[in-house]
Amino acid sequence: MQQAQQEMLEWRNSGMSVMEMSHRGKHFSIIAEELESDLRSLMAVLKIIRCCFCKAVQTAQFSLIPQNILNGKTSACYIKTGAWSEKAIKDANSYCDVLVSASSEDTKFTSIPDASTWILDEQAAYLHYTSNETIHGVEFQEAPDAKGLTLVSDMSSNILSRKIDVSQYGLIYAGTQKNMGPAGVTVVIVRDDLMGHASKATPSVFNYAEQAKTNPC
Repeated sequence: MQQAQQEMLEWRNSGMSVMEMSHRGKHFSIIAEELESDLRSLMAVLKIIRCCFCKAVQTAQFSLIPQNILNGKTSACYIKTGAWSEKAIKDANSYCDVLVSASSEDTKFTSIPDASTWILDEQAAYLHYTSNETIHGVEFQEAPDAKGLTLVSDMSSNILSRKIDVSQYGLIYAGTQKNMGPAGVTVVIVRDDLMGHASKATPSVFNYAEQAKTNPC
């Protein structure tokens, strides 16, 4: 915090505050590149996986994920364990057929359904789950077995709180406001092979492939 306080007045002898430098200038490019490098190091993110810092808030990803990674498929599987996964399901329904593979609604979202009871569609584009439901207090302790489906996770409330194997996932997304920084930015960690398949109706600003072009590598 003391470093941030100092750099608010002048960043590394640049003669400028971080608040006044151009977002396209070389100084900010260094900040952005160091940010991605640090995140890659902390989470052991492989080169075949891209880290995008998106302008859209975390809840926007509920709609952006199916728009970007359905890749011609018409369905997706979701695990419903609380308020946030419920919202994700509601928004995804506008873009694909959502199969609720498991739900703990009957226990008022106080548990995670036994994995042996999950119903997964092998033709689905992906399996989505919320790693920590902050409203109902249910947290997955490990990545679920997606049975060959691309695994997608909303990790907004517990990203960077423990070591995870990023290679198990096709896509991880998280709002920065919980564990990483101020609100307003969402980190999307996505495998290269899942990008470039956005629907034609997806605006370029919400297209992961287009976002990756303007993010540091």
